Amino acid sequence: MASQQAMGQHPSPPRSHARKHVPARQIEDYALIGDLQTAALVSKQGSIDWLCLPRFDSPACFAALLGTDDNGHWRVAPRDADAVSSRHYRDDTLILETEWSTDTGSVRVIDFMPPRDAAPDIVRIVEGISGTVEMRSELRLRFDYGHVVPWVRNLHGQVVAIAGPDAVSLRSDVHQHGRDFATYGDFRVSAGDRAWFVLTWHPSHHPVPEPTDALAALEPTETFWTEWIARSKGANGFGEEVTRSILTLKALTYGPSGGIVAAPTTSLPESLGGQRNWDYRFCWLRDATMTLAAMLRSGYTEEAVAWRDWLLRAIAGSPADLQIMYGVTGERRLSEFEADWLPGFGASAPVRIGNAAADQLQIDVFGEVMDVLALARETQIGSSDEAWAVQRGLMRHLSDVWDQPDEGIWEVRGGRQHFTYSKVMAWVAFDRAARAVERYGLGGPDKQWRAMADEIHRDVCAKAFDADRNTFTQAYGSRALDAAVLLIPQVGFLPADDPRVVGTVEAVQRELSSGGFVRRYLTEHTDDGLHDDEGVFLICSFWLADALAMIGRVGEARDLYEKLVALRNDVGLLAEEYDPATGRMLGNFPQAFSHLGLVNTAWHLTTAESPLRRSAY
Repeated sequence: MASQQAMGQHPSPPRSHARKHVPARQIEDYALIGDLQTAALVSKQGSIDWLCLPRFDSPACFAALLGTDDNGHWRVAPRDADAVSSRHYRDDTLILETEWSTDTGSVRVIDFMPPRDAAPDIVRIVEGISGTVEMRSELRLRFDYGHVVPWVRNLHGQVVAIAGPDAVSLRSDVHQHGRDFATYGDFRVSAGDRAWFVLTWHPSHHPVPEPTDALAALEPTETFWTEWIARSKGANGFGEEVTRSILTLKALTYGPSGGIVAAPTTSLPESLGGQRNWDYRFCWLRDATMTLAAMLRSGYTEEAVAWRDWLLRAIAGSPADLQIMYGVTGERRLSEFEADWLPGFGASAPVRIGNAAADQLQIDVFGEVMDVLALARETQIGSSDEAWAVQRGLMRHLSDVWDQPDEGIWEVRGGRQHFTYSKVMAWVAFDRAARAVERYGLGGPDKQWRAMADEIHRDVCAKAFDADRNTFTQAYGSRALDAAVLLIPQVGFLPADDPRVVGTVEAVQRELSSGGFVRRYLTEHTDDGLHDDEGVFLICSFWLADALAMIGRVGEARDLYEKLVALRNDVGLLAEEYDPATGRMLGNFPQAFSHLGLVNTAWHLTTAESPLRRSAY
């Protein structure tokens, strides 16, 4: 990023990506750092290849993850191309430590984002461990998802880059110089030495924020995370994989509003070279409610209250206008477009920004919202008059729409059907509403709701069960299977020992299994509007483990859980999907669905294996 002020140039990358060579990146090579408002992905090579500022859903200023280095990245690493790295999180925090070994010495790079103050910061500290190592920082800022080269200048000893509404400043004790529209810092680190960098975003029409002390910010950041995880009931008595998953779920929470994003990325492909590339940087009601269930079981009542308040704000208005997802502060318009200047991860195009599924009808979300609010009522945070008023409104609307076809939990784009899981969750909604009146004395037509639940129950059992195969199917009149029906015993629709439940679990194992894991459905049997295939869904595999534990096959459930835990990358993170044939992760990363699945399965296994633990919950 040579000084464009001096050069008099304001170039832009070409919109066509036909001539670009796309690097062979791997999703599992990334680690996550964040500040509860946005997050960055850091590669094993020491490069930050994805960062949206100032929010999860803001345009990225580093988008190399979905293209090439020219689309924006920031690498801090030894200049020795043969340097070898290993990495880990510092204890139970989101502070990433990467240690590099070279022929001349070793260094440690510490990457973190301090809890947000006035502006978002990324701090990178380089510590000499032994010998002497030649290091390089290469910063290539590209705003608007790798599309806009900023105007860069030196201002009062710092590098400041501006383009439109965005401005980023880089402060460091390392001298910076510009070349080829990038900013470089070459330096030498010996044992005991420290060098630091702080990258800060601010609105371009505001003054540059007061500087953050990089070295002084490390300890309070560590304290923040260690004190937060210490509140968890999951911090003791469970494996480290549960603790890391809980930390990851917290990192995907937008602190100012309480909204929870499904993932911090967009368009990481569900099949390499395919078109199943979606933007997950939004708050799905389904994902958030399941995440909150995991958090409540871990003792995090403040997060539950914050999410309930976010929910009430987001869905305020007519229940007929309920969406399946919202922006991090409740935005409704999530219009989808294609960033055609990005070639995509592994040349998997298109790269999508926004998500048109926000306009779909997915009846299951009514049940998931009612279920998690019931869980909140029955655990630590109690009831809320405002929340109950909203729930009654949802029930009035659901009474009119539950028998309509919808796009279902998997957001198919091949036409609406009467999806079994959607109907089951409509039953959940009416059941939980009736229970709130029956058990807690809240006001409402409990007899009407109970009668409606009973009607839906009969409808599902009559129209969604294939007696020949002894299994519930994906939709009424369909022979296709769907892993979502594994949740039937978990939500209480039928008891776990019902022969229809056992038959369904066995059918999913038999027909949807791939490499010992579970696909959500077979793409050749389900018209989802796309033609390419996909990997196994990790949340579905966790659901199978849950169902196995519930039907008494606990050893089998434990074996599957251990196989799933072994899929995590070197810092304990999971993507949405996995390809057993190549051993590669697929889909957006890290994925809240996968990590909440891990937490909930650990809870189910512990409950099944320990009567004392069962009574504690």
